[in-house]
Amino acid sequence: MKEKTYQFSYTVVEDSSALEQNDANLLEEARALTSVAYAPYSRFHVASVAQLANGQIVKGTNQENASFPVGICAERSLLAAIGTLYPNEIIETMAITYQPQEGESNRPISPCGMCRQSLVEYENRVKHPIRLVLAGSEGPVYIIETAKDLLPFAFSEGDLK
Repeated sequence: MKEKTYQFSYTVVEDSSALEQNDANLLEEARALTSVAYAPYSRFHVASVAQLANGQIVKGTNQENASFPVGICAERSLLAAIGTLYPNEIIETMAITYQPQEGESNRPISPCGMCRQSLVEYENRVKHPIRLVLAGSEGPVYIIETAKDLLPFAFSEGDLK
């Protein structure tokens, strides 16, 4: 029997004022975008904003539904928009943030498992890492260089063979 270890490194920035300008701009757009998320059931508004390699900015928010499995997370709504408007375009950086209607938004959140799988699939599709900037409306910011770090045993095309 062998024991193996999985580790990854990420950057922690004290608050958004210490970010590089492009990252700060993406995060501020995402923070403002939380107000248009449709989350009447969870009351947990999530937004994501991506900078594409072609210079375009694309946005997504969570969209809930009374039939809970029918909703879509902000990250996947963003990936769907990019896949439709800019097929196979590289996502350089994606900022993800949240604002609950009750409670605080003072620490980074990470994409759910389904979104992690979708992010890794997109990275594999375009053969380029997606740099993630994760934050709340205030407080520390996490910078992760590739979504693959969040899902080391992702299901992929090779698993279907």
